[in-house]
Amino acid sequence: MRYIGGVSRAVLRTQCPDAPGLIATVTGACMRAGFNIVSNAEHVDRERGEFCMRTVLEGDGDIRSFETLVRGALPSGAAVTCAVPRPLRIVIMVTREAHCLGDLLVRWFEGAVPVDITGVVGNHDDLRDLVERFDLPFHHVSHEGVSRREHEREVAKIVDGYAPDLVVLAKYMRVLSPEFVARYPERMLNIHHSFLPAFVGARPYAQAFARGVKIIGATAHFVTDDLDEGPIVTQDVIPVGQDWSAKEMALGGRDVEKIVLARAIGLVAQGRVFVTGNRTVVL
Repeated sequence: MRYIGGVSRAVLRTQCPDAPGLIATVTGACMRAGFNIVSNAEHVDRERGEFCMRTVLEGDGDIRSFETLVRGALPSGAAVTCAVPRPLRIVIMVTREAHCLGDLLVRWFEGAVPVDITGVVGNHDDLRDLVERFDLPFHHVSHEGVSRREHEREVAKIVDGYAPDLVVLAKYMRVLSPEFVARYPERMLNIHHSFLPAFVGARPYAQAFARGVKIIGATAHFVTDDLDEGPIVTQDVIPVGQDWSAKEMALGGRDVEKIVLARAIGLVAQGRVFVTGNRTVVL
């Protein structure tokens, strides 16, 4: 347990089929184990009949045995984790655009996001200097002259060497194979340069300009086999000036992209994001 002001603290995450009395079951187990509940948030996905709850605890009990106790009191198949808050280990994958990467590096340097950036992998070498200014390792794995399978095998070897909790695609502009995606289920986060599900694929700002949109946005989502259709973690939008060109829209979009990505990483790091089918519950 992590001690905060002399009191230990942990986060309990519960996800299971919905049933009567679940909140009482979990909170009762907390009381019997000697834990105090600092905060509690829950939600039922009625379409899937799925219950999600995030509980912040204080106390000096054994969280591993407590986790087993809670799981045993819940319906079969319940997913229960109880863990001490810690920085999330992340590996960042990039291509050539620097704004999302640079924003994350500064936030990490200032301690403004609860992560430990362990390394950066790029299919171009353009961002090496930026990364190395922060004394972090940069791995250039060129995709030129090799098959996608060979390229992804080399990337995966590097990523796996860091044992990350989360892989972040910070404007990584290559479509990943189902085999690569399957290595990191619900552990790969992407930032998309539009307010999904509109304007998917290439040149979203040109599409938005052609349609005369009045807002533009960004979407952070988990990566799945379906391009740009994974469970959405967070989104945001900004207004478009009447006289903005497509280029000016793209520049404005960069600001919202980096904010949305950092916000999504923070939510995942705090254990606030539950995946239910192709959607998320954020508590």
